[in-house]
Amino acid sequence: MTDTSEPVRPDAVRAGAVTLHDVAREAGVSLATASRALNGSTRKVADSYRERVQAAAARLGYTANLSAQATARGTSAIIALLVADIADPYFGEIASGVARGADEEGLVVTVAITERDPAREVRLVRALRGQRPRGLILAASRASKDIAPDLSAELDQFAAAGGRVVALGAGSDGSDVVRGVAIDNRGGAAELGAALAARGYRTAVVLAAAGVVTSDDRVAGFTEGFTAGGGEVAAVLRGGFTRESGHDLMAQALADRVEPGTVVFGISDVVAIGALSALREAGRAVGDDIALAGFDDIPTGRDVTPALTTVRIPLEEVGYQALHAATDAEWEPAALRLEVLLRDSTPLRDGGAADAAAGA
Repeated sequence: MTDTSEPVRPDAVRAGAVTLHDVAREAGVSLATASRALNGSTRKVADSYRERVQAAAARLGYTANLSAQATARGTSAIIALLVADIADPYFGEIASGVARGADEEGLVVTVAITERDPAREVRLVRALRGQRPRGLILAASRASKDIAPDLSAELDQFAAAGGRVVALGAGSDGSDVVRGVAIDNRGGAAELGAALAARGYRTAVVLAAAGVVTSDDRVAGFTEGFTAGGGEVAAVLRGGFTRESGHDLMAQALADRVEPGTVVFGISDVVAIGALSALREAGRAVGDDIALAGFDDIPTGRDVTPALTTVRIPLEEVGYQALHAATDAEWEPAALRLEVLLRDSTPLRDGGAADAAAGA
């Protein structure tokens, strides 16, 4: 069925947003045809009509009302991603993978920042539920492996309305509602500890975060691998996941004296880079004097001098997997391979063995 009304010119459209009715009138088609042509309906629209509608929408500057679509469909073309800190390259790379997958699926990513505050996370999830996103990805690490009751209640309501929840690492297990993309932080850190012990290091200082599962897993794994190889963790200092925390914790450790030949393990590359700055300020040489290692393999760690020993997580792949966990009806997690990369910040010591895991 066609509408033979006079075509609408942009300057004739009433004040305010252009509506789907305006587009249908401009294209000379029914409202239903215009809707199917623009809103991804599974019902086929003839190419000639589709082209007319799309051309009319472009002339009028029409954009779809996502809120109205969400109300009609029960869900929107949005993926909500919750991260702890968007300035942290760790979350930036995960977001890049989510965005790549979303673009392939014709979806838009909304990012919210939790600042690792459980109450804030609950408020954000509650607010995001109003947008009716297709999926909700929880990328921010938390203080417990179990999802807190308040957050769990919000996620249950989100899932009951047709959305899908995905959690990275902690919080991804033990729930019928949540799909999980697991990251073996403990195993990767254990491999790093063992590799550094094999290179001849016997004393380690760990710069960790307080009350965060990801940090606790990395501390436990590193301690396990390092002590099994004959080393000893002399101190574990706790702060946060920021560069400033790494700098301040390293300064604190130096005030208590760090012997030459010690290896410092920063719980993330960002923390380790902060520690590197404090070591230089104190006149200590990174590598030959005090060795330094991190975790994550962010690009900056490859560019500092000396290049930073670390554990590589395929962070963009983590985000890409999380997107598909949120959108695919049938989904099975693929194994994520973590890799120890030994670089110049942890040179071989007397009695240590060279390791084939050295990386660029």
